[in-house]
Amino acid sequence: MELTPSADPFPAFPADFAWGTATAAYQIEGAWDEDGKGPSTWDTFVHQPGRVTRGQTGDVACDFYHRWESDLDLMAQLGVNAHRFSVAWSRVLPAGRGVPNEAGLAFYDRLVDGLLARGIAPYVTLHHWDLPQALEDEGGWTSRATAEAFAEYAALMGDRLGDRVTGWITLNEPFVLTSFGHSFGVHAPGRTMLLGVWAVVHHLLLAHGLGTRALRDAGVTGGVGITQNLSPVWALTDSPEDTAAAAKLDALYNRQWLDPILLGTQPVDPEATYPGSDFSVVRDGDAAIIATPIDFLGVNFYNPQQVKGAASDNPMGFELVPIDGVPRTGFDWPVVPSALTDLLVGLRDHYGAALPPMFITENGTSIPDVIDADGRVRDGFRIAYLDRHLRAIADAMAAGVDMRGYFCWTFTDNFEWAEGFDQRFGLVYVDPDTQARTPKDSFAWYRQVVTGEAAGRVPEVIP
Repeated sequence: MELTPSADPFPAFPADFAWGTATAAYQIEGAWDEDGKGPSTWDTFVHQPGRVTRGQTGDVACDFYHRWESDLDLMAQLGVNAHRFSVAWSRVLPAGRGVPNEAGLAFYDRLVDGLLARGIAPYVTLHHWDLPQALEDEGGWTSRATAEAFAEYAALMGDRLGDRVTGWITLNEPFVLTSFGHSFGVHAPGRTMLLGVWAVVHHLLLAHGLGTRALRDAGVTGGVGITQNLSPVWALTDSPEDTAAAAKLDALYNRQWLDPILLGTQPVDPEATYPGSDFSVVRDGDAAIIATPIDFLGVNFYNPQQVKGAASDNPMGFELVPIDGVPRTGFDWPVVPSALTDLLVGLRDHYGAALPPMFITENGTSIPDVIDADGRVRDGFRIAYLDRHLRAIADAMAAGVDMRGYFCWTFTDNFEWAEGFDQRFGLVYVDPDTQARTPKDSFAWYRQVVTGEAAGRVPEVIP
């Protein structure tokens, strides 16, 4: 189904709005075993046969580790005033804790300084799924020691970069790390614990709280928050069974990762929700650590979810149902921009004064981009996707939601986890064989938005 940009003038955003792009270390850096870097769970995972489409790996990825300066120059041409990137934990602490790797720390020093020199505010994500393999070997996120190691790592990075970073994000999408990486095994570390993941849930939340405190103790000048992938959950019908199914998924997908942080409460009965788990991992005082106040909430949004009641032998309690009659991305995700407005307004209404200011820390679309004979990448679907979602954010702001910025996912095509290079999200086309960069039509379109040229008019789309 076709997706087109709006024909209405583009809305104006506040002058201090953060306009950025977002990336993740494993997906772009490469140099997986250079300069003292230790292996991560993703380094291990991709080298196991059958884990990634066509056996691809992120060993080189976009070679950002060596090409960062020219990529930042390209970012400056785009005109963004902010950029979100992640630190590879095992690049700075090869064993996950202990003696730091100075070469790794120096790389992120150069990266932060390079962004600032180009007028781009750095937003740092500390953990974007690539746990040091040494910690995984000791139990990974099933172990409290990993949460404690994360706090040590956060303190190290806060001490090193804390005077220059605008925003700190402790964890990226803990729900996806739990479900894809630990329940179903389709992402690193490849565990298949199904519902027995309560220890993982608790230790990720605990790591966030401990990391937030460690950053503040290190004296960072930037705000501290967390990035959650969130989605409105729709019941297929208003039947009691479908309504209960929607409530179940909403609790697992959204509230499990927000209520303990924002409200200090647990939205589910752990023993009923995560059967087969180790429930002894919770200690007195953990809830207060998890509920350490944050300065902002990062929201990653791609699509809503629709569910119906499941058969009695389905332990999940719900069954996902496709959303029909809407455009779909290269990942076959439904495109429903208005759902983003609903999500943001719903968060404001549900959490009230407990909800801090929000950023969209990821939003974008994969499509099968190609370079045409004239050298252009005509990604009109992506332009329409971004246009419609940015207008949805403007609608939420008009309704009183406190939004502070938008980070497009992603700057360059990258290694898209288990899909390798087969799913392209970038504003810049990357040939993984030659590493050649080609700005797409969406690059020129987004430049009009981030520089303010688009405000009050319809952004130009090159025919």
